[in-house]
Amino acid sequence: MKEPEIDYKSIFEASPSAMLVLTPELVILDANASYQDLIGRRRHQIVNRYVFDAFPEGPDGTDDQQASLRRVLETRAQDVAGPIRHDVEESDRPGVLAERYWSSINAPVLDSDGHVVLVVHRLEEITDLVRAGSSGSDQRHQRMDLELYARSRELQQVNERLRQANARERQVALALQDAMLPAPQPLADHQAAVRYRPAVNALNVCGDWYEVTQLPDGDSAVAVGDVVGHGLAAAGVMGQLRSALSAAIRVVDGPAAALDGLDMYARSLDGALSTTAVQTVISSGDHRITYSSAGHPPPALAHPDGTVQFLDQATDPPLGASLEHVPRPQVTTTYRDGASLVLYTDGLIERRGEDIDQGLQRLADHLARHCKDEAEDLAETLITLSAATDDTAVVVVRL
Repeated sequence: MKEPEIDYKSIFEASPSAMLVLTPELVILDANASYQDLIGRRRHQIVNRYVFDAFPEGPDGTDDQQASLRRVLETRAQDVAGPIRHDVEESDRPGVLAERYWSSINAPVLDSDGHVVLVVHRLEEITDLVRAGSSGSDQRHQRMDLELYARSRELQQVNERLRQANARERQVALALQDAMLPAPQPLADHQAAVRYRPAVNALNVCGDWYEVTQLPDGDSAVAVGDVVGHGLAAAGVMGQLRSALSAAIRVVDGPAAALDGLDMYARSLDGALSTTAVQTVISSGDHRITYSSAGHPPPALAHPDGTVQFLDQATDPPLGASLEHVPRPQVTTTYRDGASLVLYTDGLIERRGEDIDQGLQRLADHLARHCKDEAEDLAETLITLSAATDDTAVVVVRL
C-alpha cells in the first residue's frame, strides 16, 4: 500500500506557531501566516531579506538573537534565545505602537552529510507573561523580570545542550560496543547464543563484553566481563580488555593463566582496574568445564534434570584489586549432554534494594523451568530478566 504524501508546505502555512525559514546566511526564504500576523508584516515585505533587516525598527535583544543563530550554525543543534521587545503597530489603531515581547527557538535542518541547509526560526509571544509578571511594578522590576526570564531560558538551553551531548556520547558508545561485540564464533561441538542489552539511561552506557572462541585444540572458550564506569571511556577500555583476554586464552594453559595475564595488563591501562571477568574452557571430549573468575558473578550450569549449579569455587578479586599480583585459582567440573552453561554480567541479577542472593535465585528458578530450551530461546528469555538501569550481556552455550 502506497504511503500517503504529506504536504509539509501546507502544514507550515497552517501552523499556529509563528515561523520563518532561513538560509544559512540568515536570509528569509518564507514566513508562515502566523508569523506575518504576529509581527504585522506581509510575506512580500520580508522574504529575501536579511532576517534582522526585516524586523521592525529598534528591537531590543537583537544581539542575543544573532548569537543564538550563530550557535545553531556552529553547533548544528537547537538553541533558545532570550526575550526580545518590538513596538508593533496595532491593527485597529493605525499609527499607534504597542509594546510586545517574544522569545525565539532556532533549529537547524541538516542534509545527509550533517551540514546546515536551512534554519527554522520560531517566535513564541510572551507579552502576556511579561505584563502579568510586571503588573503593579515599575520599569526596574519589569527589567528584572525580563532578566530572570532570559536566565531561565539560558538554563533551558544549557540543559538541552547537555542532553544532546549525552545522547551523542551514548550513540557513539553504543556503536563502538556493537562493533566490538560481533556475533559469536561458531563452536565445533556446541550451540552458543549471545544477547546484549544497553541500559535505558543515556548516561549509563557501560563496558560489558562477551567472547566466544573455538580454540585450536578443539576446546571452546567462553568469557564475559564488566568494566567499571560509564560512557565512551568504559566502552574503549572494554574493547582493549576483551581483545587481550581473547588473545591470552589462545596461547596460555587454562582460564587462570589467561586472567593472570589480563590482570597484569589491566594494571597498566587507565580505567581498567576493578574490572570483573570470568573465563571458562569447555572440553567436550571428557565433558569438563574449567573456570576462573576475577570478582565476577558466577556462571550457572543448568543440568538436564533442572538442577542448577553456580560455578563459584574459583573466585578471586577483580583485576588489579590486590596490592600484589597473586596467581589466580581455577576449578574443573563435569557436565552431561543436554546441559546449558550461562555466563552473564551483573545487570541480569542485580536490583536496587535487593540482596544479590535473590537475583541468583531468580536466575536459578528461570533456568530450572527452561533448562531444555535451545540456546537462542534461552538467551532471549534470560535477557528479559535484566534490569533497565544497567547494561547486560548474556552468553548461553548448549552442551
